[in-house]
Amino acid sequence: MRGENAALGAAGLAAFLALAEAVPRLGLVKEDYFPPAGRIAGALTDELSDPAFWTALGDTLTGWALGLAIAVGAGVVTGVLISVVPYLRQATASTIEFLRPIPSVALIPLAVLLYGTELRSVLLLVVYASFWQVLVQVLYGVRDVDPVAEETARSYGLGPWARVRYVLWPTALPYVMTGVRLAAAVALILAVTAELVIGAPGLGARIAVAQTSQAVPDLYALIVVTGLLGLLINVGARAVERRALAWHQSVRGEVAV
Repeated sequence: MRGENAALGAAGLAAFLALAEAVPRLGLVKEDYFPPAGRIAGALTDELSDPAFWTALGDTLTGWALGLAIAVGAGVVTGVLISVVPYLRQATASTIEFLRPIPSVALIPLAVLLYGTELRSVLLLVVYASFWQVLVQVLYGVRDVDPVAEETARSYGLGPWARVRYVLWPTALPYVMTGVRLAAAVALILAVTAELVIGAPGLGARIAVAQTSQAVPDLYALIVVTGLLGLLINVGARAVERRALAWHQSVRGEVAV
């Protein structure tokens, strides 16, 4: 099954590349706006041989990794505290529902005002966007805890943190891993967006330079890099999720299939 899926995926990718090569060659789209896949591949090769590209890639990955780590840590801790402290969930529900829908890009003027084009501007946007992905999943996971298991733990004299460790956490962990996977993708989007709009160092800033200088093949090559980076992050997040949830029924069923 996995081999068949891989073959189908490879066939789909090959068809897409052939289409991307043929459309501009046939004149359906001007090559000035959408170069053939071969020219984009050549520009990508040039980018890979440029040390400045690797510096920009490192800057993007740094903002992504730091922002994601902060968001995950803060989201898990906040979610657990809100869930175990009496009445705290009711007290914070309206605040969460007010803050969560605010688009992170709306905070770009604030980020520029506070930190300019520094890494901290990127982190502000990445953390804000990713934090809610994790927090909401933690709250959903805690809500799914079996009341019977909770009462059994209480009857055996387990304290609050023991119940968190042995009852709450195993139930919430699948939700947490889903939140981490979603947050990883959102963090990359916001990191590149912040670099593109603010001008912070990274792939986004390099894309903006390629756009203003009319280096269209380089522009598409950098876009391809961000797409590949997102794909790798998603694959890595799924691998970590499967490893962390190897004991869970859903993952065992997936492995069995």
